[in-house]
Amino acid sequence: MLRISDLCEALEAYQEPEQVAEVYRAYLFGAEAHEGQRRRSGEPYIHHPLEVAKILADMRLDYKSIVAAILHDVIEDTPFVKDQIAQEFGEEVAELVDGVSKLTQVQFESRAEAQAENFRKMMLAMAKDIRVILIKLADRLHNMRTMSAMPPDKRRRIARETLEIFAPIANRLGINSVRLELEDLGFANLYPLRYRVLSESMKKVRGNRKEIVGQIQTAISGRLQQHDVEASALGREKHLYSIYKKMVEKHLSFSEVFDVYAFRITVASVDDCYRVLGVVHNLYKPVPGKFKDYIAIPKANGYQSLHTILFGPYGVPIEVQIRTEDMHKVAEIGIAAHWAYKAGDSSSGAASQAREWLRNLLEMQQSAGNSLEFLESVKIDLFPDEVYVFTPKGNILTLPRGATAVDFAYAVHTDVGNACVSAKIDRRITPLRTQLLNGQTVEIITAPGARPNPLWLDFVITAKARSAIRHFLKNLRHDEAIVLGKRLLNRVLAGMSTNIEQIDQKRLLALLDEFHLDSLDSLFAEIGLGSRMATLVARHLVPATEGAGVEPSPQTLTPQPQGPLTIKGTEGLVVTFARCCKPIPGDPILGFITAGRGIVIHNESCKNVAEFRDKPEKWVDVQWEKDVTGVFPVDIRVDVANRPGVLATVAAAIAEAGANIENVSILERDGQFTAITFTISVHNRKHLANIMRRVKSVESVVKINRTRS
Repeated sequence: MLRISDLCEALEAYQEPEQVAEVYRAYLFGAEAHEGQRRRSGEPYIHHPLEVAKILADMRLDYKSIVAAILHDVIEDTPFVKDQIAQEFGEEVAELVDGVSKLTQVQFESRAEAQAENFRKMMLAMAKDIRVILIKLADRLHNMRTMSAMPPDKRRRIARETLEIFAPIANRLGINSVRLELEDLGFANLYPLRYRVLSESMKKVRGNRKEIVGQIQTAISGRLQQHDVEASALGREKHLYSIYKKMVEKHLSFSEVFDVYAFRITVASVDDCYRVLGVVHNLYKPVPGKFKDYIAIPKANGYQSLHTILFGPYGVPIEVQIRTEDMHKVAEIGIAAHWAYKAGDSSSGAASQAREWLRNLLEMQQSAGNSLEFLESVKIDLFPDEVYVFTPKGNILTLPRGATAVDFAYAVHTDVGNACVSAKIDRRITPLRTQLLNGQTVEIITAPGARPNPLWLDFVITAKARSAIRHFLKNLRHDEAIVLGKRLLNRVLAGMSTNIEQIDQKRLLALLDEFHLDSLDSLFAEIGLGSRMATLVARHLVPATEGAGVEPSPQTLTPQPQGPLTIKGTEGLVVTFARCCKPIPGDPILGFITAGRGIVIHNESCKNVAEFRDKPEKWVDVQWEKDVTGVFPVDIRVDVANRPGVLATVAAAIAEAGANIENVSILERDGQFTAITFTISVHNRKHLANIMRRVKSVESVVKINRTRS
């Protein structure tokens, strides 16, 4: 069992005597606070905080982090409060302890929500002081080491959470030693049988491998000595979880994964890294396309190394990582190797890149709709397979593989993303949905009045872009709903010879109070989104005149709106056009209020209108405005005789009539005729009629008509 003297001995190697004394004082405080408490395993509770502190001491963290680690459960599990800790050990330590405590304090309705909300709080705490997450990672690591006392179902739940959340965070911050242990412990507890089978398989083949590893290690060391390079070459064994993941992801057998031999070579300088690369490439032939230079372009978590794969003796593949001692330190304990907890204290790549990631997380958290949405977004960012692209000024941006020009725009700045209209990739205009490749130079073209398109959500992959688009559209939809809701309510009130401006203020306030709304805009938004009926709201605002023995007439109970609501076609997200019948300006139309979606416009002849016939309260009498601008999709079916080039001829006729083709599908084909359906963009019925006349004049066209799904 770890003793306080063991911890103090580890701290004396890099801390001042008075700082070690402060840690000892914290131990006495914590031991007294946890007096009488025991863990599920039966040992005194203070043993756990001591072990957590020792993990952080092995990372060489500052003494305040060690003090906070010893006290990290005091606020949560004892009568002591934050102010008492601040009084004893200072405000900084109290904030760290409070930050760690907050991650698990709140109770939630569902396990998924609890996981997401804790994760969100953790990210916020990280953004304020990254030491909070380092303490939490150490806390989770010791808990995973002592899971045997837990019931199986709880072990599996905690193990899954560890693999999904904590191990990836450790990886993102570059704390490799913690990540590997968390992954192997998580794997052992989540899939105990698979872990045992793999572990036994490794023991069986380990003896045969030692000889080959020894031969390769001797050959590499000998060749390095010939070239007077001081280096340490070490054969290393792959971890069980990484073997398991590779087997699952690439559908490989154990022998196929385990036949790869891995070596790490550490040297004194960066120049030596590249010299050693040349030496090993002369010793064994490199596998083409398998060299990665993470020294010139480090990973997002600050990791640096040269990676190469060689054809070894007996045809076995050899993985080689080449790095300096400093790089190895960063690879093992990441940001903790360059510890600096105040902005500006360190210029190290690991620290600055980790902070940049945290800043992005904070911005994303603020615009996410809820905790589960945030968790979904961040999980994508935690598993990056990166591409490196350049800004026009030559700066490098790191994005996940598959990222598009829109993802790049939002990575530059949220305002750039919101206003982007097109992109130049390597000086050529390309669509915004174009996926980016390594080494490309990307320039974003913006326009003052531009705004995000909801369709972007179908192809963006970075969490920052997705969150920013959703946030913008949510606000835009809310604003549009307010305008539409006010129009709908005033239209009903007009049938009662009044409008919203003429309603008594006291009556409005009473209605808002009754509906539990905080403002008139909130009421308009609910009407605009279809959550409340304008007719019923109007009835509350202008109640029927009550007289003794007088029964209100149906006309009084259901106010009749004055005139149809005019539709411009540009109302955006709160007035949508049904995909079943694709109405266009000039068509007779009906509007139906749908909860949460606003008004959906259908063609009067649409077969789906029938289901609304017995729900007149959901009808909205609508008509097109006289001068509707914009384009609307419509489907036309063209029956053509089978001739070479007929599709191109019909498409050219549509284009000449001033319409874009959005989609083409061939419905049926026989020996003589083919039926083709085009989805085209038109301005109105007159424009559609012109297009159909032009297409009908094409020699091969047998018949043309407008279709509805």
